[in-house]
Amino acid sequence: MVSLEQFHEMLEAAAEELPEELYAQLNGGVLLLPQSKLSEHALDADLYTLGEYQYSTVMGSRIVIFYGSFKKVFGRCTQEELMGHVRDTLRHEFRHHIERLAGERDLEIEDEEELRRYYEEKAYKGPVPK
Repeated sequence: MVSLEQFHEMLEAAAEELPEELYAQLNGGVLLLPQSKLSEHALDADLYTLGEYQYSTVMGSRIVIFYGSFKKVFGRCTQEELMGHVRDTLRHEFRHHIERLAGERDLEIEDEEELRRYYEEKAYKGPVPK
């Protein structure tokens, strides 16, 4: 796995690929944190949050990327494969941002479906959180 500094460079490169217009109203920018984040929906220690779109009426909008989660999930990937995952995650979080601005929630629905599939794979019988 690449170092935190190398990962930061990869994230910056992926961010520079995106059109400047996507950054409108993303006043908190893109933040890289060194830790991992276990998903609140994880049934085992096997579901990590790679990135989050965060919005608050007080603090505004930002995207947070968790280096430690990438390290746990993609630690054995090549640098090229890792860059693909960085791009995908960053674009996923930007889509949340754009959809919030547009009053849409298509990606939230897709994420809920993916969580349902995770629960099905685990044979979880309880309620699926929203």
